Amino acid sequence: MGSKKSSLIGLKKSRDFSLEVRRTWIGPLATLSIERQCELVDVSRSGFYYEPRAESALNLRLMRHIDEQFLKTPFFGSRKMCHSLVLLGHDVNRKRVTRLMRLMGLEAIYQKPRTTQANKEHVKYPYLLRDLAIVRPDQVWATDITYIPLRRGFLFLVAVIDWFSRYVLSWELSNTLDAQFCVTALNTALAQARPEIFNSDQGSQFTSSAFIDRLKQAEVAISMDGKGRAFDNIIVERFWRSVKYEDVYIHNYESGTETHTGIATYMNFFNRERPHQSLGNRTPAEVYFNKQRPAFTSSVAA
Repeated sequence: MGSKKSSLIGLKKSRDFSLEVRRTWIGPLATLSIERQCELVDVSRSGFYYEPRAESALNLRLMRHIDEQFLKTPFFGSRKMCHSLVLLGHDVNRKRVTRLMRLMGLEAIYQKPRTTQANKEHVKYPYLLRDLAIVRPDQVWATDITYIPLRRGFLFLVAVIDWFSRYVLSWELSNTLDAQFCVTALNTALAQARPEIFNSDQGSQFTSSAFIDRLKQAEVAISMDGKGRAFDNIIVERFWRSVKYEDVYIHNYESGTETHTGIATYMNFFNRERPHQSLGNRTPAEVYFNKQRPAFTSSVAA
């Protein structure tokens, strides 16, 4: 048993193995818990089990409607979201909608008054992309988390995307909004390449010491969206729309394992088969791995 423990520790130090391979190293072991094995090989425990979070059937239906509405109108707060649900025939109050939106990790986009106090819980990093011409792969990476509805529950999906090419470098599923599955996705992406700038929102997962320290260790410049300005990360917002309308909503996944298999298939399709008009009808993989600079640029509006 001791030799297997030493082997796990050694494997953690190597970033030459994919996440799928590292998952196969985890199993029943008398001297090490599943949680400890996940930690040693850098796999999120919440993501390893793929068990969807449970809610009542009614709340799951409401959350599905909230998710679809939020994609269309991300500026809807709980009041407007409640009104939209009532118009659909649901007998709900704002208190329930507020709780469900919080559970889903959704926050309306709006301009906050200047009197709002700064959040002192984490170090502030400036938004580095304003007016920046993004002209090559690995210049800027971006990340975000989205809610994934299932027939009998829900999961959360995080992805790391190359801004210029739209290439998905890594992704992870989890049944909780903890930081670990985001760190795992970051490590998987950094095992492939290193960006000059990494952009995210100010969510607790991306401001955690583990996430920030990993970026600093890789000597990556950190950029963060303004509070309440999710459209600063517009590339990922558009990607979530594609994932949901082209895959999640169509297949209506039931189990965590089915969801993982289906999303893995879609990610491969998105990267290697789906042409993008903004990329000159090339795929993200074609653009990301192209040694010559493509004849277009991507810029970020002020």
